[in-house]
Amino acid sequence: MNSDNQTPATIEQQPPETQVPISLPPRQNLNSQTPRRLGLAILLFVITFLTCLAAGRQFAVAFANGEAASVPEYVVSMKLLYKDPTALASGFPFAIALMGILLAHELGHYFACKHHGIRASYPYFIPAPTLIGTLGAFILMRSPIRSRRALFDVGASGPLVGFAVAIPILIYGVVHSRVVPGIDSADADVVFGVPLALRLLAGRFFPGADPLTILLHPVGRAAWVGLFATALNLLPAGRIPPIYDQRPLDAARVVLAVATLLVMILCFMPVPLWESATSH
Repeated sequence: MNSDNQTPATIEQQPPETQVPISLPPRQNLNSQTPRRLGLAILLFVITFLTCLAAGRQFAVAFANGEAASVPEYVVSMKLLYKDPTALASGFPFAIALMGILLAHELGHYFACKHHGIRASYPYFIPAPTLIGTLGAFILMRSPIRSRRALFDVGASGPLVGFAVAIPILIYGVVHSRVVPGIDSADADVVFGVPLALRLLAGRFFPGADPLTILLHPVGRAAWVGLFATALNLLPAGRIPPIYDQRPLDAARVVLAVATLLVMILCFMPVPLWESATSH
């Protein structure tokens, strides 16, 4: 048989599977914030310091009068902001202590973002005409969180750092506080709750006294606000953002997670504050 008449065998090749490349968003330049945003952060900081100064003056007057807080004195303090700001000098201890705690808290978040290559804004404070002078502070994250470890570090760093700063301030405040029977009565303008950390310190420095009857020094009240802000920050806050790296936490972060849970327990108070039914 003539081999020239044979049909040569052919081998069919399968086309390679099409692979769709998956890429993470590019890392953002961490130093790309404009002076305009820095100016806004500084402006909000100054305004919030002034409103906290007014709140601090109110707490100082209330402390001298044996009251936890005084709504009429707060109104007077707010008027002094534009009438005679120099009269607010007694509010400096409260304002400096509170702003220091809140700033430490937000810087904990901010530097954790920088460590993990997450673009974040400067801390922005929120001035408010409230008894404590502010609604807290926050930072904006402008790039995605890439791993579970980064999410944990950013979330836990703020409360842990803020708590570490608040505790010595709270100790100072409790040491300079005093017991005033009746400040939790129905005649009080406002009655403040007692977190577990304050209860433990009250038992150490005021054994046998009802924690509700301890009149906190304005510096101690600033620490109280810091603990309250820490407790709020540790509550579940909506959905978790998408995470690309799902590796489990390492042993060190597990220890920090336990510490964070302990901080939440120490800061927890069933009812932060309530207004007396007879207050006006």
